[in-house]
Amino acid sequence: METIEQPAQLRLTRHYRVGAEKVWRAWTDPQALSQWFGPGKHPTVTKAEIDLRAGGQYSIAFNLPDGENVEVSGIYQEVSPHTRLVFSWAWKGTPERISRVSIELNAVADGTEMVFVHDRFVDEKARANHERGWNEFFNNLDELMEA
Repeated sequence: METIEQPAQLRLTRHYRVGAEKVWRAWTDPQALSQWFGPGKHPTVTKAEIDLRAGGQYSIAFNLPDGENVEVSGIYQEVSPHTRLVFSWAWKGTPERISRVSIELNAVADGTEMVFVHDRFVDEKARANHERGWNEFFNNLDELMEA
């Protein structure tokens, strides 16, 4: 019997005491995204371009703590307002390494549950690096959603 190895996957769940519209806006509005997207306590987004439709593209650039400017971009594959967002993910420095991000927003009794899945990583090291990064980004998102 042949074993098919699945690419590395990252799954994170967050709970927010706000409606799905607010969490959706944090992902899809350039101004809202700029308030949390990036590492460190005070993210420095230098570019946030979003064409929010299936087939539309996005591009986000931000500074790392050491001052290096990095850029990620991709194409929206699924856009279901306030419930589901799926897009490709590729760093400008390694455009051949295309992974995928899926975000599901589920209404719960006291707010919104965000189920975040980033998959199709090239290897386990890339998954681990992204897990560290996303957790740092989501600490910023958590603060924004509590404000």
